[in-house]
Amino acid sequence: MATRYDSSVTEPKWRERWERDGIYRFEPDSDKPKHYAVTMLPYPSGNLHIGHWYAMSPSDVHARYMRMQGYNVFFPMGFDAFGLPAENAAIKNNLDPRKWTYSNIEYMRGQLQSMGMMVDWQQQIISADPEYYRWNQWFFIQFFKRGLAYKKFSAVDWCPKCNTTLAREQVVGDERRCERCDSLVTKRDLDQWYFKITSYADELLDFSGLDWPERITSMQRNWIGRSEGAEITFKSEAGDPITVFSTRPDTLWGASFMVLAPEHPLVAKLTSAEQKASVDAYVAEAIRKTEVERQSTDDEKPKTGVWIGAYAINPASQERVPIWIADYVLMTYGTGAIMAVPGHDERDFAFATTFGLPIKRVVVQAEQTAATPLEAAEPAYGTVVNSGQIDGLSSTDAKEAVIKWLEAEQLGKRAINYRLRDWLVSRQRYWGTPIPMIYCPTCGTVPVPEDQLPLLLPDEVDFKPTGESPLKLHPTWRFTTCPNCGGEAERDTDTMDTFVDSSWYQTRYLSPHDANAPFTKAIADKWLPVDQYTGGREHAVMHLLYTRFWWKAMRDMGLVSANEPMTRLINQGVILGEDSNKMSKSRGNVIDPDMLVAQYGADTVRTFLMFIGPWEQGGPWNNRGIEGCVRFLDRAWRVVTDTPQRHDAAGNASTLERQTHRIIKKVGDDIQRFAFNTAIAGLMEFVNELMKARETDVYGSEQWRKASEALTLLLAPIAPHIAEELWEFLGHSESVHLQVWPSYDEALLIDESIELPVQINGKVRGKIQVAASADEATIIAAALADEKIAPLVEGKTIVKQIVVPNRLVNIVIK
Repeated sequence: MATRYDSSVTEPKWRERWERDGIYRFEPDSDKPKHYAVTMLPYPSGNLHIGHWYAMSPSDVHARYMRMQGYNVFFPMGFDAFGLPAENAAIKNNLDPRKWTYSNIEYMRGQLQSMGMMVDWQQQIISADPEYYRWNQWFFIQFFKRGLAYKKFSAVDWCPKCNTTLAREQVVGDERRCERCDSLVTKRDLDQWYFKITSYADELLDFSGLDWPERITSMQRNWIGRSEGAEITFKSEAGDPITVFSTRPDTLWGASFMVLAPEHPLVAKLTSAEQKASVDAYVAEAIRKTEVERQSTDDEKPKTGVWIGAYAINPASQERVPIWIADYVLMTYGTGAIMAVPGHDERDFAFATTFGLPIKRVVVQAEQTAATPLEAAEPAYGTVVNSGQIDGLSSTDAKEAVIKWLEAEQLGKRAINYRLRDWLVSRQRYWGTPIPMIYCPTCGTVPVPEDQLPLLLPDEVDFKPTGESPLKLHPTWRFTTCPNCGGEAERDTDTMDTFVDSSWYQTRYLSPHDANAPFTKAIADKWLPVDQYTGGREHAVMHLLYTRFWWKAMRDMGLVSANEPMTRLINQGVILGEDSNKMSKSRGNVIDPDMLVAQYGADTVRTFLMFIGPWEQGGPWNNRGIEGCVRFLDRAWRVVTDTPQRHDAAGNASTLERQTHRIIKKVGDDIQRFAFNTAIAGLMEFVNELMKARETDVYGSEQWRKASEALTLLLAPIAPHIAEELWEFLGHSESVHLQVWPSYDEALLIDESIELPVQINGKVRGKIQVAASADEATIIAAALADEKIAPLVEGKTIVKQIVVPNRLVNIVIK
């Protein structure tokens, strides 16, 4: 054997052999218990970055470990291949987005294979393949038939110069300009398709049975934003009903003004002639902002708004309240109107203070009265005051009383509101799944017949510099005949949001070439849901929420049976540059994994990425750190393959046996909980112990052989190439990746003897060796008999004798 491990030779050799022997082929019908592991599929941008390695390699380690535990493991890979980057590349460089995408996929697949992942590439999916997006279209039609897909007008970002809608990524800068032409972006209403995710809002709040991180479930709960309260109807002085939703109807008497969203349909009608110019200017500015900007809670951000010159009537107090517009009120949340109770809401208080609006107290705490002045917004729970018939009630009782009163007087009703909005899936782009709908002047909106799917993207398209969709501008593609009446009709020229592609892909992996269904149900019934899902936490309220919605819709269609798509979810952290900043080309801190593999080998890169810190936290890259992993793998290689010049010193085979069993348990437990850094740290210590033991007469013994084999097996999920080479060196003909995880004996996890420090009056004065099973009396006797301790206690009065199990002995004397 070579004295050093040569990754440039060994790694390609084993990858070729694994592929030749098909050791990672998917076996859907195996009798072994199944373990379905999926990591979020990458976008084929052209090059894997180190973040891909950080996400995928540890996920591969866990999948390999589960295979060695006796599971039939399926760990597939694919490409989320539609999207804006390909279209932008086509526009900028006059490229075919299909050729650009598939060229990138070919390159990235080679990079992924260099990781040594246990992927069966015969099961890969590419979302831009017609055999895949055909089923996006099929699902769309099923959703349409079930009322889960519908069309309505809604606002989009619009570039007036390019004459096109813009994606979120195409609006840049604080002034919100078009990235293509630098024009100021406006808002425009377009007729667009939605999926009715709100139909599942309550069910999406139920995470029972899921082993998901609390931060993810909390983010989804907050995003869905379920709140209970009442809808209350105010009326303008002209008689127009203005409905608000409030979680605190008991504070109705404290509502001293109303605020409408700038887009509210009553704004134009109710605005006075004197206020029209200022209102129009404010509306124009507000609708250019994003919802995130408008909902900012930054205390230093000035509160803005305009009085529209009109009043409404508070239905409880019958008082006139001024009607304002402000950008923090959104038409997409609630009713687009709020009743403002500044005495007990911080944002309303700030707004009222800024504009000199009335502030009323309607809740008191202990030792306060109805006349106690308000110097800031105070908690809205307490005893109700200044509120007519509900005075004196607790806030909780008052809330229920007001809801009943509103319903009796037909002024409102009990209601539940959600922050969650339906999923806008229309995209005015080319490189995506065509929406399979046809518009007929006679028959209306008609789905493409299912036997005519997939509705293919046209090959020859012209990308205008304006960025308008080639589907809209294509001379023939948009024109068709109605499948119902045969008359002239037009296709929808929008494509689907690419989150559609990733909402059900884990089911297609199981049967990627099924031409009769989105997936083969017999296989899906056995393998779904996914047992282990890994990926970034940034997908909490988009991909992960959409995936849960899609799954529940499939369940209701009878396609799947479980309630959730993925049982266990673990999120990785982020790898930073050596400067502890996010990696970016502009900072010059990007790490190229290809260069690292060429220099160190894939196993070293894998090992270091897992050793860099807790996987869920991430951390900064450290070039010195990777050198440490080089030395570790080199020592592991040498400890197994090198013959020591001398090994005649006395050793202890029993100690080595115990060390071996302890490391088997530790590494297994750590990998199971994705604590890869501590697993590798344990292996480093074990290699050090082996280096010591091989200089003794333990070398060459049965215990040495078992320890060497255990080391190799424990390395196999982490460093699959070097483990394969070591396994062959140890005389085995079958792949190490077809072996079972080594077992351990619980009895051997306990030390035969332990060392305990002995303190005299709290200060360590000596150490004793005792049997691990020794009782307290035996331990005390050994401490008092120790040659260092005995002289110190002789002639003294022993006040107390304390034994802390497995830690120390303390003898108190005077």
